[in-house]
Amino acid sequence: MPSSVPPRVPPRSSRRRLAGTLSVVVAVGVVVTGLVQAAPSPAPGALDPRITSIMRKPDYRHARWGLFQQNPATGTVTQDRYADQFFIPGSTAKLVSVSGTWHTLGSAHRFVTPVHAVGQRHGGTLKGNLDLVAQGDLTLGGRTRKDGTVAFTTIDHTYANSIPGATLTPQDPLTGIHHLARQVHDAGIRRVDGDVVVDARLFRRDPALDPTPTPLIINDNLIDLLTYPGAEAGAPAGLEWRPKVAPYHVTSAVRTVAAGKPSDITVSSSPDGTRIRLSGTIAAGSAPVLRVSAVRDPNAFGRTALIEALKRAGVEVRAKEIGPNPAGKLPKSYRGAPTVARYTSPRYSEYAELIFKVSHNLGANLGICLMATSTGSPDCENGFPVLASFLDRAHIDRKAVQLADGRGGNPADRTTPRALAQILTYWQRTRDAGLFRTSLPILGVDGTLADSCRSCPSRGKVFAKTGTVAGGDALNDRLAVGAETAAGYLETRPGHFDVFFAGVNGASTPNARINGVLATGNDVADIAAYLQQQSASGRD
Repeated sequence: MPSSVPPRVPPRSSRRRLAGTLSVVVAVGVVVTGLVQAAPSPAPGALDPRITSIMRKPDYRHARWGLFQQNPATGTVTQDRYADQFFIPGSTAKLVSVSGTWHTLGSAHRFVTPVHAVGQRHGGTLKGNLDLVAQGDLTLGGRTRKDGTVAFTTIDHTYANSIPGATLTPQDPLTGIHHLARQVHDAGIRRVDGDVVVDARLFRRDPALDPTPTPLIINDNLIDLLTYPGAEAGAPAGLEWRPKVAPYHVTSAVRTVAAGKPSDITVSSSPDGTRIRLSGTIAAGSAPVLRVSAVRDPNAFGRTALIEALKRAGVEVRAKEIGPNPAGKLPKSYRGAPTVARYTSPRYSEYAELIFKVSHNLGANLGICLMATSTGSPDCENGFPVLASFLDRAHIDRKAVQLADGRGGNPADRTTPRALAQILTYWQRTRDAGLFRTSLPILGVDGTLADSCRSCPSRGKVFAKTGTVAGGDALNDRLAVGAETAAGYLETRPGHFDVFFAGVNGASTPNARINGVLATGNDVADIAAYLQQQSASGRD
């Protein structure tokens, strides 16, 4: 979340819309706008008085705080407050799901998405179909930097409709599609007298996972809509959008208002998602405002994108580019159908870093489906037994975790602080310890903790997954913070790390402004910093 001036208080109806939106935002970032300064450490075994002061704030009168801190090498527990009680985890639950996916696939796993030529070749003509076989690649090159790492921003575009300040990575969302098209051309195919088909049989869509993963994912199955203010009040706003794929069409009725006035932009779309309209206002002189609109049919979208890319690459396709994906034309197998193109993803650890740093909900849910496919099952629900088996082998108390999704957004999701600490301890004992730790947001450095504690003594010494669950309290015209949590590692001295959990369930904000939720996140980040400072002092 941005550390800029909080938004003005909107009318009550708008506040209720905001609260409804927040109810589906799980594990967004936290921001500390002040500085967490060092203070004298308390007596051994005592809780830092700065922490108790936070817990006694009026917003937490009816709330429950949980704390846990342990040295994984010695087993010594320094803090223990409701460590074995269930908490709503928010996106700290991603520590569980991503750990299972990471262990199942391996940190070095790469997704290889092939295109097969199904039919007969006659010189440069394919009398048959080109089949793109989706492999569950989360970004398909859309965020990949030249060095093979995956790009991310502090507030991801997937949160653009609910959290102010979301921005885009600079990479072309269609990068993988372009690569595949050029390879088809390089394979000598100049004409396709047939169709282009997306094979999405890897796994079936499971609406119980929200957002719902699909085997083919381009730009997180979103259209990005970036609005720029006009030169002066009353002028039409400017608009850029991506990726441009037929038949998607975007129009804007957004008008520029005087500098300092609120920017309020809404998005609507046709039932099939292909006709998108923006309306509202943007303040003169303000930064561009990002919104997104969902791609309702990722397979049809991907098929059209590939046909368009093939034409740009010099490959003529006889089939119409716009239309449903003709899945009925898929073969039973690709035996004898040569691979004419393939796109290879970055390592899975790069994707795990993306999921952790920005709290990528789609990517976390995708992991459940990928665990299922590792057993040959197309049913995402069969990923949960794989996850359960991992937890058992890792000696994590599985009964201390309840999960119905991968993101930590299902109302049934619960974890205990100790269970999360057990997962964190497990990774400390593996060869991927450093890779896993640095894939988490780092206090004052990056991810959802980038804007926290930038000048405090704990900067760069706390590595933690954050979590937020918030919704509207219409009765009291405020926001209910079901959960604000953080779990990860505290660097107690160079090269030594304690595992920790800090979080609160059942908090509330003074009003319906989003900055109240930010304040709760600030408090959790402060507590993590105080725990690190207390441990580093050597007098706890």
